[in-house]
Amino acid sequence: MIRSFRPLKNLLHVSQVRSFHKTLYLSNNQNYSPGLVGVIASESSICTVGTGEGLNYRGYNVMDFAEHSSFEEIAFLLIHGHLPNKKELDLYVSKMASHRELQKPLKTILEQLPNTSNPMDILRTVASTMGCFEPECDNASLHKSKNNQWESADKLIASFGPALLYWHHFHQNGIRITTTTLPQDTIAQNFLKLLKQTQEPDEDMVHAVDKTLILYAEHDLAASTFAARVTTSTSSDLFSAVTTAIGTLRGPLHGGANEAAYKLISQFSDPDQAEEGVMKMIKDKEIIMGFGHRVYKKGDPRSAIVKKMAKALSEKINTQESKDLFKIAERIEKVMYREKKLLTNLDFYASVVYHLCNIPTSFFTPIFVIARTSGWAAHVIEQREDNVLMRPLSNYVGPDPSSTEFRPLLQRQ
Repeated sequence: MIRSFRPLKNLLHVSQVRSFHKTLYLSNNQNYSPGLVGVIASESSICTVGTGEGLNYRGYNVMDFAEHSSFEEIAFLLIHGHLPNKKELDLYVSKMASHRELQKPLKTILEQLPNTSNPMDILRTVASTMGCFEPECDNASLHKSKNNQWESADKLIASFGPALLYWHHFHQNGIRITTTTLPQDTIAQNFLKLLKQTQEPDEDMVHAVDKTLILYAEHDLAASTFAARVTTSTSSDLFSAVTTAIGTLRGPLHGGANEAAYKLISQFSDPDQAEEGVMKMIKDKEIIMGFGHRVYKKGDPRSAIVKKMAKALSEKINTQESKDLFKIAERIEKVMYREKKLLTNLDFYASVVYHLCNIPTSFFTPIFVIARTSGWAAHVIEQREDNVLMRPLSNYVGPDPSSTEFRPLLQRQ
């Protein structure tokens, strides 16, 4: 039986005001945690992060998935609660393929959006628009009926890549692409086919993108997932929850680290220059993206997987640029550990993988969205199982109401 999500409990409960000078002090048995750091805010059966055996999806170690599974298997597991058998997986892949044909009104909207838009804004708009044209169900009945929540989740995952690339090719190349490919194509195959258009994507590149989708699929109560659960707790629909999550992931402190990591790596022409540059950044106390993690203290278990793929791709492509890119990344990794004892996270080498697959840098975080929508949907579904409106309190630090006097407008100086 799946354990249900529990809302924030006894968090920031102000029972006694002691002072209004600088802060309201919480009573002795209450805790205040800025950013909710270290606060256990839920019970969930979906994912473990940094505990036990590291990263697990519904009890399964993600390392096994990276070796033996496809993203579609993982999306099915997260959303539907169990690993599919061969028949279920084949049907699921085919069903996802059937959702790639975009509705005409959505295409019209994509054509009207500015070509200067952030791709994350495109996906946020797609999620909101799909909620208008293909609504999940009447909002008032969401707490009583799960309706077509699973179908809505699948449609979002299947549509994000085609919608993004339709917008991209219309504005960059002046063409209206066909967003469907072969019915047996995976999400990764479809994405790379639509991106490249004129050539069949390399199998190793498809494999690499597919594995990153698995690794990005779910990560417990990251900021975007928590935001989605807060929205869901109001009995709102899945499209609204995913729109909320995308808006949250758009922030550079959550999403965007893979893009920032590539910009760091690509600014150097060789490993020695990279070492010199990173040393200066450390001296100047600049933030260096792609290192460390708020949860993993002994290193991100996903990092070794993407590093291995990045190395293999750089050697297969076998150009000076591809080999130098990996060598520069590896030197930066060594410098950061030597100087700061910081290890790479998933974003660092994922950025190398995506670049070697000829994916535009601005699409790195949208790929994160495609993957994480499976995790967001799983949390939305779980939240609904035992829903309570999330409503924490704040620690008031403003003016003392007992000494704050209201003056009518004409009496104010």
